[in-house]
Amino acid sequence: MTHGGTSRSVTAVSTNSEHRQIRFNAFDMNCVAHQSSGLWRHPRDRSRHYNDLSYWTGLAQLLERGNFDGIFIADVLGTYDVYGDSNEAALRTGSQVPVNDPILLVSAMASVTEHLGFGITAGTAYEHPYPFARRMSTLDHLTKGRVGWNVVTGYLPSAARNMGQTDQLSHDDRYDVADEYLEVLYKLWEGSWEDDAVVEDRETGVFTDPAKVHPIEHHGTHFDVPGIHLSEPSVQRSPVIYQAGASPRGIRFAAENAEAVFVGAPTVEQLAVTVGKVRDALEAAGRDRYAARVYTLLTVITDATDELAQAKYEDYLSYASELGALVLNSGWMGVDLSQWDLDEPLGDVESNAIQSAAANIAAATGSDGSKWTIRDLARHTAIGGLGPVAVGGGATIADRLVEIQEQTDVDGFNLAYAVTPGTWEDVIEFVVPELRARGVYPDGYEPGSLRHKLHGRGDRLPAEHRGASFRVGERAVVR
Repeated sequence: MTHGGTSRSVTAVSTNSEHRQIRFNAFDMNCVAHQSSGLWRHPRDRSRHYNDLSYWTGLAQLLERGNFDGIFIADVLGTYDVYGDSNEAALRTGSQVPVNDPILLVSAMASVTEHLGFGITAGTAYEHPYPFARRMSTLDHLTKGRVGWNVVTGYLPSAARNMGQTDQLSHDDRYDVADEYLEVLYKLWEGSWEDDAVVEDRETGVFTDPAKVHPIEHHGTHFDVPGIHLSEPSVQRSPVIYQAGASPRGIRFAAENAEAVFVGAPTVEQLAVTVGKVRDALEAAGRDRYAARVYTLLTVITDATDELAQAKYEDYLSYASELGALVLNSGWMGVDLSQWDLDEPLGDVESNAIQSAAANIAAATGSDGSKWTIRDLARHTAIGGLGPVAVGGGATIADRLVEIQEQTDVDGFNLAYAVTPGTWEDVIEFVVPELRARGVYPDGYEPGSLRHKLHGRGDRLPAEHRGASFRVGERAVVR
């Protein structure tokens, strides 16, 4: 059974593999509760320990035992103060505040794992690309090539104000800045140091051959970066690029840059449309339709039987905060939901925040075809946020995941939690064995970098990727 959206069947679409595997990614944030408002109060939840390093190292080891591709750590640089034009409700409900830096967690998690990947969220609006390039190269070295970057352009006005701006740029203008931001990074990661620049010649005393290290001489609309990259080439050079924007402008950006795309939709029908748009855009950008892994947001609540899983869901729901859900949704949509009565239907929403979120919510309907009300939105998103919630025993969930993949062409699932780490413990105990019994879930990891584990084509960007055009000797006009 599925909560938070309809589950009607759609025509199955063809995939790129006869024996396609389902992939899992864990979705977390360096804060309390993340997507499931109020669940920090549940006795099984440990999200309050987000500021304890042992929580993160233990979680990393758990996910690696479950053969998850990686852990994707979200982030924001502002509070959710759109609801009621104040951050009071966000603070009261623990809605993604307090929140700590995600990047500082990775070294510790990498030190206790061998294969797990790390997707780190960082924005293009408020940090210069030059120091950011070095931080990511450092992590790629320290993780032996297991780091990825989730590129976000920002959506919270509070973040813009705290960075000295009156408001964030318009939605599409933020992507224009991100385009140049990526250009600077590709030049630094791919085009500054030749592979054999570091010679480490003890006899001559030469560590690096200066002739093989090149200034990038970038002079653009938003950034001027004349110098060299400060880091020698890491395993992947460029980290794996993740992207989560599903607006038309976001999809175009993903098609040119992303190697993994995170999407979300309340219904299977909407999900199939979104995945199709991503695949089409990849082809339009001169890449293969499957050049990016597509993961869809989902929260799984499972147990040994359907009945036990349903009881668990009802128990979790009793702790959920509908106010917290409205706080988060107001930030995601860029619309103050406190201005309407709870039983008023949701109308069309114009958003300067996450346009795909606003579009999906506006299109959502109940089982009788009626428009969601504000109260429906709060109830359906209090657990798991904008993605649906699948509830059932291990076999039921396994059947449902296979069905979703066949109907929508997704590669896998970005699993949010109701309680942490319990939600993922349950998936590993009850669902993973069922998927393996069907032959659709990996028994182990491929060797090598995160990029190679995801795509099986080596550690470096493929030749057809936008970033590859900036390699030394391969400078070209960017598409």
